[in-house]
Amino acid sequence: MEMHPRNLPVYKTFELSDMVDAVHAVDEMVEAGFAGRDRGYRVLMPKDKKTAQRMGYAVTTGVSSGLRQRGMHRNIKYWTYHHDADHYGIVLVDSALAERFGM
Repeated sequence: MEMHPRNLPVYKTFELSDMVDAVHAVDEMVEAGFAGRDRGYRVLMPKDKKTAQRMGYAVTTGVSSGLRQRGMHRNIKYWTYHHDADHYGIVLVDSALAERFGM
């Protein structure tokens, strides 16, 4: 049985309410990096589809771009999913961690 993204171990969960929160979350994730970590990050977004799409795109592209600009390891994986009745979620992890959990 494959593991669900909500069950992956995370260092921190970011609950976003607007695009400013998304930018701060990206900055913090990029600053810490992903390589060699045994946990990832979770981002929770409002269940409004248009807002969540915008925030999700900002987070995923912002992390990739930020890691590239700093010359850091960019081999990360992410999953978008329905977290609960009020939130969509994204889990971002190093690819080695994803493989370890069979994802």
